[in-house]
Amino acid sequence: VNLDLLTETFFTSFYAKYLSQWKEYCATSYDTSGTIQGYVLGKVEGNKGDEVLKDWHGHVSAVTVAPQFRRQGLARALMDYLEEVTIKTHDAYFVDLFVRPSNKIAVGMYQNLGYIVYRTVEMYYSGEEDAYDMRKAMPKDKKKETLVATKERIKPAELEYI
Repeated sequence: VNLDLLTETFFTSFYAKYLSQWKEYCATSYDTSGTIQGYVLGKVEGNKGDEVLKDWHGHVSAVTVAPQFRRQGLARALMDYLEEVTIKTHDAYFVDLFVRPSNKIAVGMYQNLGYIVYRTVEMYYSGEEDAYDMRKAMPKDKKKETLVATKERIKPAELEYI
Protein backbone atom coordinates (compact mmCIF):
# COMPACT_ATOMS: atom_id res chain seq x y z
CA VAL A 1 0.00 0.00 0.00
CA ASN A 2 2.83 2.42 0.86
CA LEU A 3 4.62 1.99 -2.46
CA ASP A 4 2.25 4.49 -4.07
CA LEU A 5 3.82 7.89 -4.88
CA LEU A 6 0.81 9.68 -3.37
CA THR A 7 1.22 8.00 0.03
CA GLU A 8 3.43 9.64 2.64
CA THR A 9 5.62 6.98 4.24
CA PHE A 10 6.85 7.33 7.80
CA PHE A 11 9.38 5.59 10.05
CA THR A 12 8.28 2.46 11.91
CA SER A 13 8.46 4.38 15.20
CA PHE A 14 5.83 6.80 13.85
CA TYR A 15 3.36 3.97 13.22
CA ALA A 16 4.18 2.38 16.62
CA LYS A 17 3.47 5.66 18.40
CA TYR A 18 0.07 5.95 16.76
CA LEU A 19 -0.84 2.36 17.50
CA SER A 20 0.11 2.74 21.16
CA GLN A 21 -1.31 6.23 21.83
CA TRP A 22 -4.32 6.46 19.51
CA LYS A 23 -5.24 2.88 18.65
CA GLU A 24 -8.89 3.86 18.26
CA TYR A 25 -7.83 6.01 15.28
CA CYS A 26 -5.95 3.23 13.47
CA ALA A 27 -7.93 1.02 11.11
CA THR A 28 -6.95 -1.35 8.32
CA SER A 29 -9.18 -2.81 5.63
CA TYR A 30 -8.49 -6.29 4.23
CA ASP A 31 -10.01 -8.17 1.33
CA THR A 32 -11.29 -11.74 1.74
CA SER A 33 -7.83 -13.22 1.04
CA GLY A 34 -6.18 -11.09 3.74
CA THR A 35 -4.58 -8.53 1.42
CA ILE A 36 -4.41 -5.03 2.88
CA GLN A 37 -6.70 -2.77 0.87
CA GLY A 38 -6.01 0.42 2.78
CA TYR A 39 -5.65 2.04 6.16
CA VAL A 40 -6.20 5.22 8.13
CA LEU A 41 -4.05 6.62 10.94
CA GLY A 42 -5.15 9.50 13.08
CA LYS A 43 -4.94 11.10 16.46
CA VAL A 44 -6.76 13.50 18.72
CA GLU A 45 -5.11 16.75 19.77
CA GLY A 46 -5.82 20.17 21.20
CA ASN A 47 -7.17 21.35 24.51
CA LYS A 48 -10.05 19.14 25.57
CA GLY A 49 -12.81 21.06 27.24
CA ASP A 50 -11.60 24.50 26.19
CA GLU A 51 -14.81 26.17 25.05
CA VAL A 52 -12.94 29.32 23.97
CA LEU A 53 -10.21 27.85 21.76
CA LYS A 54 -12.40 25.03 20.46
CA ASP A 55 -9.27 23.30 19.15
CA TRP A 56 -9.95 19.75 20.41
CA HIS A 57 -9.98 17.79 17.15
CA GLY A 58 -9.29 14.62 15.26
CA HIS A 59 -6.37 14.68 12.85
CA VAL A 60 -5.92 12.45 9.81
CA SER A 61 -2.22 11.62 9.60
CA ALA A 62 -2.54 9.12 6.77
CA VAL A 63 -5.27 7.55 4.69
CA THR A 64 -4.39 5.40 1.73
CA VAL A 65 -5.95 2.77 -0.47
CA ALA A 66 -3.96 0.41 -2.66
CA PRO A 67 -4.39 1.26 -6.37
CA GLN A 68 -6.26 -1.95 -7.21
CA PHE A 69 -8.88 -1.18 -4.54
CA ARG A 70 -9.53 2.46 -5.39
CA ARG A 71 -12.79 3.94 -6.64
CA GLN A 72 -14.83 1.53 -4.51
CA GLY A 73 -15.66 3.87 -1.64
CA LEU A 74 -12.99 2.49 0.69
CA ALA A 75 -11.33 5.86 1.40
CA ARG A 76 -14.75 7.28 2.25
CA ALA A 77 -15.40 4.36 4.62
CA LEU A 78 -12.04 4.87 6.33
CA MET A 79 -12.68 8.61 6.69
CA ASP A 80 -16.21 7.94 7.99
CA TYR A 81 -14.67 5.63 10.59
CA LEU A 82 -12.20 8.30 11.72
CA GLU A 83 -14.94 10.92 11.93
CA GLU A 84 -17.12 8.55 13.96
CA VAL A 85 -14.28 8.04 16.47
CA THR A 86 -13.82 11.80 16.62
CA ILE A 87 -17.50 12.32 17.38
CA LYS A 88 -18.39 9.35 19.60
CA THR A 89 -15.15 8.74 21.48
CA HIS A 90 -13.63 12.21 21.73
CA ASP A 91 -16.54 14.65 21.23
CA ALA A 92 -14.26 16.91 19.21
CA TYR A 93 -15.01 20.06 17.22
CA PHE A 94 -13.51 19.18 13.85
CA VAL A 95 -11.28 16.85 11.84
CA ASP A 96 -8.31 18.23 9.96
CA LEU A 97 -5.71 16.91 7.54
CA PHE A 98 -2.90 18.10 5.32
CA VAL A 99 -2.76 17.36 1.61
CA ARG A 100 -0.58 18.44 -1.29
CA PRO A 101 -2.45 20.89 -3.54
CA SER A 102 -0.93 19.03 -6.50
CA ASN A 103 -2.81 15.88 -5.43
CA LYS A 104 -5.98 17.05 -7.12
CA ILE A 105 -7.70 13.66 -6.82
CA ALA A 106 -7.29 13.65 -3.03
CA VAL A 107 -8.29 17.32 -2.69
CA GLY A 108 -11.44 16.62 -4.71
CA MET A 109 -12.24 13.53 -2.66
CA TYR A 110 -11.90 15.45 0.62
CA GLN A 111 -14.08 18.27 -0.74
CA ASN A 112 -16.71 15.69 -1.73
CA LEU A 113 -16.56 14.43 1.87
CA GLY A 114 -17.33 17.93 3.15
CA TYR A 115 -13.82 19.23 3.91
CA ILE A 116 -12.85 22.79 3.07
CA VAL A 117 -9.44 24.37 2.52
CA TYR A 118 -9.05 26.09 5.88
CA ARG A 119 -5.67 27.63 5.02
CA THR A 120 -2.43 26.98 3.14
CA VAL A 121 0.76 26.00 4.95
CA GLU A 122 3.66 27.34 2.90
CA MET A 123 6.45 24.91 1.98
CA TYR A 124 5.09 22.26 4.37
CA TYR A 125 6.34 19.24 2.44
CA SER A 126 10.13 19.16 2.91
CA GLY A 127 10.30 22.86 2.08
CA GLU A 128 9.32 22.06 -1.51
CA GLU A 129 5.55 22.16 -1.68
CA ASP A 130 2.71 23.85 0.17
CA ALA A 131 0.01 21.92 1.99
CA TYR A 132 -3.68 22.56 2.21
CA ASP A 133 -4.85 22.37 5.81
CA MET A 134 -8.35 21.02 5.26
CA ARG A 135 -11.09 20.85 7.88
CA LYS A 136 -14.55 19.50 8.42
CA ALA A 137 -16.69 20.60 11.36
CA MET A 138 -18.15 17.86 13.55
CA PRO A 139 -21.60 18.10 15.22
CA LYS A 140 -20.08 19.66 18.40
CA ASP A 141 -19.29 22.78 16.32
CA LYS A 142 -22.89 23.65 15.53
CA LYS A 143 -22.01 27.13 14.21
CA LYS A 144 -18.95 25.89 12.26
CA GLU A 145 -16.77 28.44 14.04
CA THR A 146 -13.72 26.20 13.70
CA LEU A 147 -13.81 26.59 9.92
CA VAL A 148 -12.98 30.32 10.03
CA ALA A 149 -9.23 30.86 9.70
CA THR A 150 -7.49 33.91 11.13
CA LYS A 151 -4.94 33.78 8.27
CA GLU A 152 -5.19 32.30 4.78
CA ARG A 153 -1.49 31.40 4.59
CA ILE A 154 0.90 30.40 7.37
CA LYS A 155 4.44 29.09 7.75
CA PRO A 156 5.03 25.59 9.22
CA ALA A 157 6.40 27.18 12.41
CA GLU A 158 2.98 28.80 12.95
CA LEU A 159 1.15 25.47 13.12
CA GLU A 160 -0.55 24.90 16.45
CA TYR A 161 0.02 21.13 16.37
CA ILE A 162 2.58 19.03 14.57
